[in-house]
Amino acid sequence: MTAGIFTRLMGLVALAGTVLAPVAAARADTLELDFDQTFGTELRAPRQLPPTPSAFVAKPAARAPQDGFEAQLFSLADAGQGRIGVAALDLTTGRSVAVLGDQPFPMASTSKIAIVATFLDGVDKGKWKLTDKFPLMMPVASPKFAGAKAPVRPGQLLPASTLIELAITRSNNHATDALLAAVGGPPAVNRWLKTTGIKGIRLDRDIATLVRDDGEFDPARTVDPRDSATPMAMIDLLTGLYQGLWLSPSSREVLIGAMERCVTGRHRIRAGVPEGTVVAHKTGTLNNTASDVGFIHTPDGHVIAVAIYVTGQGGKANRDARIASITRVIFDGYQTESSSVRRTASR
Repeated sequence: MTAGIFTRLMGLVALAGTVLAPVAAARADTLELDFDQTFGTELRAPRQLPPTPSAFVAKPAARAPQDGFEAQLFSLADAGQGRIGVAALDLTTGRSVAVLGDQPFPMASTSKIAIVATFLDGVDKGKWKLTDKFPLMMPVASPKFAGAKAPVRPGQLLPASTLIELAITRSNNHATDALLAAVGGPPAVNRWLKTTGIKGIRLDRDIATLVRDDGEFDPARTVDPRDSATPMAMIDLLTGLYQGLWLSPSSREVLIGAMERCVTGRHRIRAGVPEGTVVAHKTGTLNNTASDVGFIHTPDGHVIAVAIYVTGQGGKANRDARIASITRVIFDGYQTESSSVRRTASR
């Protein structure tokens, strides 16, 4: 990690008591209903990111497998109680699995990864700096579906580095909309996504509008293409970001480092891996849907990109538990396969 990036990130730690606490206290995040109190409100020191692995592209399974951990995965992702989409890719070996991997699901707050990446691409191009200040975008009360865009007003000015930290680690909506306004709104994010060649992710509304109009459709029964991603497309986005395909090394560290410090969703991906496992992730929550996407570092040094989108299941607690269960099957399955390969190679 460069000295400049380390200094900026450590500066955020010092700001936690003065800038982050008041914003968090206002409960700005109405998307992430399960804010993880067990992690506290302090920021963790940044960790040196490992080198980027070779490029792989995930491929969905053609049909449900009959045995192995993929069969367990298909069983857990059964759509009987609501649609479930899963994709995972071992960034070390290229081994991939997917269930409904090419079907759109509500991104909810997982869209914040693409929004922050678009902003950081602008930083890399010299359009703005992490020290530039932008106003929080505060929602103004309005009836549901009253216009294509929910009204907002400018709030406190904060440095872009702090807005990114709030958007990713706290899933703060006002900070996210500040970054989204700075880049030029959803069309700018879609233009950036187009440059990556990824298909299957689209952003249509800012977070204020997404929250205000939440509940228009039941995602367990209806596929709404707006503000959606397929699990496979999200894996493509995560993989490219991790491999440094579109961002500078310093911007990559800012984004993935923030994902490692994410404090939402303790009952989701983090609950499905052994204690102490390094996880970099971003959660999402909307009406009748929950999601978690990111990276899992395994004991044997592999990195697994994971995207899990769950709808229905009879309630939020059940959706969280399903994400954790799916994560555990993926974690254990990849570990078992890796151990088998090592045993075969040593003979």
